[in-house]
Amino acid sequence: MTARDRFFLDKSDPESWRALNGLAGTVADAAEEAGISRAVLELVNVRISQLNGCAYCLDLHVRYAVKAGVSSQQLAVLTAWREAEALYSDLERAALAVGEAATVLPEESERTAELAAAREALTDEQFSALQWAAVTMNAFNRISILSRHPVRSRGAAKAAAGTAPAPATPAPARVPGGGA
Repeated sequence: MTARDRFFLDKSDPESWRALNGLAGTVADAAEEAGISRAVLELVNVRISQLNGCAYCLDLHVRYAVKAGVSSQQLAVLTAWREAEALYSDLERAALAVGEAATVLPEESERTAELAAAREALTDEQFSALQWAAVTMNAFNRISILSRHPVRSRGAAKAAAGTAPAPATPAPARVPGGGA
């Protein structure tokens, strides 16, 4: 693939990219105020990125998740989280259900049931923050997928530094889905 074949959407309109990152920061602040930990947000970000098949975001958010304290066991079985109840708290399961419902958009009756069950474990503020986090993460996934952001081997990343534009990566402390 040549440089001409790649179109980095995030680089093509920096103002829109900054606006999306600003939204992500606002959402992260709301999540924190609602009592949702960074670890829970990153668990949701990883799951959404799995569902969307976004390799760049998976690579980024798995690292953020580990840094936030998500266990390697939780990450290893995340695709089957419903079958591993002992590994996830009620809040984590509710957050994952919200993230999945916002990503795969199941039939309305199924989505309504999923979200109603999740709401039982969440405050209104948490429910709102998690839905916004999911919407934001889905946007970052789509930008990375459309831009074909490269995932490099950690060892190769140093050697190849500067060979392709890296997507803008906001500081992970505030951004629920940012960094795509």
